Amino acid sequence: MSSFKLGVEVVGAHDLIGKDGQGSSNPFVELHFDDQRFRTTVKENDLNPVWNEGFYFNVSDPNNLIKLPLEAYVYSLNKSNSSKTCLGKVCLSGTSFVPYSDAVVLHYPLEKRTVFSRAKGELGLKVFLTDDPSIKPSNPLPVMESFLDSDLGSGYAQVPNSVPVSQKTDTRHTFHSIPNANHSQQKQNFTPKPPQQQQMNYGAHEMKSEPQGAKVVNMFSGSSSQPSDFALKETSPFLGGGQIVGGRVIRGGKPTSTYDLVEQMRYLFVRVVKARDLPGKDLMTGSLDPFVEVKVGNYKGRTKHFEMNKSPEWNEVFAFAKETQQSSVLEVILKDKDLIGDDFVGIVRFVLHEVPVRVPSDSPLAPEWYRLEDKKGEKKKGELMLAVWYGTQADEAFPEAWHSDAFAPGDSTSASSSYIRSKVYLSPRLWYVRVNVIEAQDLVPSDKNRFPDACVKAQIGNQTYKTKSVQHRNLNPIWKEEFMFVASEPFEDDLIFSVEDRVGPNKDETLGMVVVPLNSVERRVDDRVIRTRWFSLEKSISDAMDGDRAKKDKFHSRLHVSVCLDGGYHVLDESTQYSSDLRPTAKQLWKSSIGVLELGILNADGLQPMKTREGRGTSDTYCVAKYGQKWVRTRTIVNSLNPKYNEQYTWEVHDPATVLTVGVFDNSQIGGSDGNKDRTIGKVRIRISTLESGCVYTHSYPLLVLQNSGVKKMGELHLAIRFSSTSLLSMMLQYSKPLLPKMHYKRPLSVIQQDVLRYQAVNIVVARLGRAEPPLKREVIEYMSDATAHMWSMRRSKANFLRLQSVFSGLVAVGKWFGEVCKWKKPITTVLVHVLFVMLVCFPELILPTVFLYMFLIGVWRYRLRPRYPPHMDTSLSCADVVSPDELDEEFETFPARKNSDLVRLRYDRLRSVAGKIQSVVGDIASQGERIQALLSWRDPRATTIFLIFCLAAAIVMYVTPFQVFALLAGFYFMRHPKFRHKTPAAPLNFFRRLPAMTDSML
Repeated sequence: MSSFKLGVEVVGAHDLIGKDGQGSSNPFVELHFDDQRFRTTVKENDLNPVWNEGFYFNVSDPNNLIKLPLEAYVYSLNKSNSSKTCLGKVCLSGTSFVPYSDAVVLHYPLEKRTVFSRAKGELGLKVFLTDDPSIKPSNPLPVMESFLDSDLGSGYAQVPNSVPVSQKTDTRHTFHSIPNANHSQQKQNFTPKPPQQQQMNYGAHEMKSEPQGAKVVNMFSGSSSQPSDFALKETSPFLGGGQIVGGRVIRGGKPTSTYDLVEQMRYLFVRVVKARDLPGKDLMTGSLDPFVEVKVGNYKGRTKHFEMNKSPEWNEVFAFAKETQQSSVLEVILKDKDLIGDDFVGIVRFVLHEVPVRVPSDSPLAPEWYRLEDKKGEKKKGELMLAVWYGTQADEAFPEAWHSDAFAPGDSTSASSSYIRSKVYLSPRLWYVRVNVIEAQDLVPSDKNRFPDACVKAQIGNQTYKTKSVQHRNLNPIWKEEFMFVASEPFEDDLIFSVEDRVGPNKDETLGMVVVPLNSVERRVDDRVIRTRWFSLEKSISDAMDGDRAKKDKFHSRLHVSVCLDGGYHVLDESTQYSSDLRPTAKQLWKSSIGVLELGILNADGLQPMKTREGRGTSDTYCVAKYGQKWVRTRTIVNSLNPKYNEQYTWEVHDPATVLTVGVFDNSQIGGSDGNKDRTIGKVRIRISTLESGCVYTHSYPLLVLQNSGVKKMGELHLAIRFSSTSLLSMMLQYSKPLLPKMHYKRPLSVIQQDVLRYQAVNIVVARLGRAEPPLKREVIEYMSDATAHMWSMRRSKANFLRLQSVFSGLVAVGKWFGEVCKWKKPITTVLVHVLFVMLVCFPELILPTVFLYMFLIGVWRYRLRPRYPPHMDTSLSCADVVSPDELDEEFETFPARKNSDLVRLRYDRLRSVAGKIQSVVGDIASQGERIQALLSWRDPRATTIFLIFCLAAAIVMYVTPFQVFALLAGFYFMRHPKFRHKTPAAPLNFFRRLPAMTDSML
């Protein structure tokens, strides 16, 4: 049986419903999980009960944990008839269960048990996972029920001995198995070690496919004004599930598999396991330095070699693409490594048409021993253990295999072989660290004759913040400043405080230091107040990190701070417009997924060469896809401008308002590259909310890149995408929930804070993923995360202005149409508008229904014009097709600028000109608002007097005149015939324009 257990601490409840007829209740909690039930004690006549009781559930199958909900029912006991009434329930999904180190007390609102029941109040629970085998599960509920039934007269006032609760202390229970808040002051009989995070399969496995021939049909969807070469094209390829036509899968005659979003590719797999009884070549030792060379036609792969070993074990796999095979014989050659030339030892040959075909989900093919032969085919001493079979990219050996399409023909070795394999990466779990520096006490400056000019520097890794310097006339300075850091699990860097004294210009002296391990910092998921702590200042970091202070001085200066890990935020490491994950850091706040996103990366066509090899342009490309915490990287296809990847990946979707990003890069680790940076070829963004559930989208996406010479198409990327919703109702409910976690609204971060923290978060992700093998490089992560999207450019400013103009174009069009109505350019239309206006004024209750019905009809009419493909990069919308070369050069300029002073001065003058126009527009808008305020401010006494007289007269007239009459007269006045109009503006408009604004008081 699994040692995994689910620990639940029932802390208390408050604001419950009274059910005993006297406004009170006798509440108790019943817990249900994995066919196990436990029950707390009963609290008599208490609407705010406190239990502090803990229970442990057995977890029968940890891999199925996501499907096991925890249900907590709050009941009220009726002692007269021993019945119970439900006061509410709480249901927690398996995705919210966290290790003990992450667990905090959360107060969950009680939900109704049925539609007709009532529920009010909150229930406080602390839920966590542990794999400590020494912790015993609690007794099952039937034993407790018998106890409770026999003790109804006492109102369940006692707890059976099986419940893991120790003796009472001041009406509170102390747990031997669950640490409590006063753990440092109270001795416990047992405290479990913080359990390690167990990796669980919360997502679907990668899909498998069947081989089909590819057929692409280009269908230009010309709803954009950009050139057709830059537009999206729909394709109809034959994939593993069948042909895709218009988003539907046309099933073929062959049975389909789950790996159905890519074209199946046949590979010849050769597993070289080990060798035995090899003949000795070295006269001194009788041994050799063996390695194996696997050869099919012009393609050959090579294992590593062992020195002085006659029984080597390699266990390496080689994959040869079937479509590139130019031979009917597979040769597995055993050689002896030599400085001058490798010596032949023996060979094993296979006829390819006799190699068996393995179809997943069959078990792996068992390797066999084969006798070595010489070049003439005669048996020799020694054997090789091999396994040879035909399979597809769905084979479990595919990701770690040596691939023939990763090397040029005839090349068997590469120093960068680890950089060409497909890999899956996980972003580190990021936390916001909130630090509040309050005060210091009893500082000891080096100069006893002066008071310190003190400040505090807080540092985590390369993130540093410093308080303002304060000079009090005492040794107890007060700061009360708050900072925010970003940290990642596991916490490798400590929080370091250093109190510094400004003793001279640009000269600081350290008065003391404090080291706070982040593992010991309190975690929270809401905005509750965190208790402050006093730390003793030490003279050095080594002293601060040393926990044994028995031999140190008893007197210490102290620092008063408040530190917590804020798990209620989502740590923004991407641009908010393109975010792929919006969940908070704390896992117990995560909700169940609403669907599954499947991505098939098929192939790329017409790529631009990134390097020169053997006198011709070529590229060594790979793709990176990012969604949520999961990054995927395809294998690198070497020496090809039309690479075929055909790899499929799966993600869980928790919010439809998220974006999948797929980028294409050139691998700089392959020979012939210039520099050490992977060059960007282009990327694709796909918003999940634009995908219909169950539809397969197969399109060719142009890879557009903005360069110094302008926008350029680098090729096309073929993708197959499918979003499958697990619950339509849950997905619809997501549209009514806040986009970001609750803490972003209860305690929001400023825009400057968000930008700084996002920069730090990206650096942490870069550092962590850069330590993987193969690493994801900085330029890849920054390009995928749009780390430089906040930088100013003239092109983006124009594009945003045009976007704003397009948003208000509808209102402008309505205004122009109404102006034509008022000018009687189309008399029939004007008369119909008058009739509609009279009807709505006489029957005002029809106004809102008419508006909503009109919008409904417009939406239905536009349904047939709805986009049939995900939106893609639009060069016209981005103003990339009209940007000038100088503006492009300015956009790609580094920060700070490195151009000559004359060019920088020219650009600065241009920027001042543009900013001056923006300044004028903003000033005009402000002036209109200030004129409205001036109506009653008496800045212009005569204007205010006129306005007050008008208000009094209007109040009297409107009091005695029905509103319909006033509305009709006003409407007829605005729509009067041009014969009754004057060329000059109306009197009210003239009066408004004469009102004063605050511009008179500006310098």
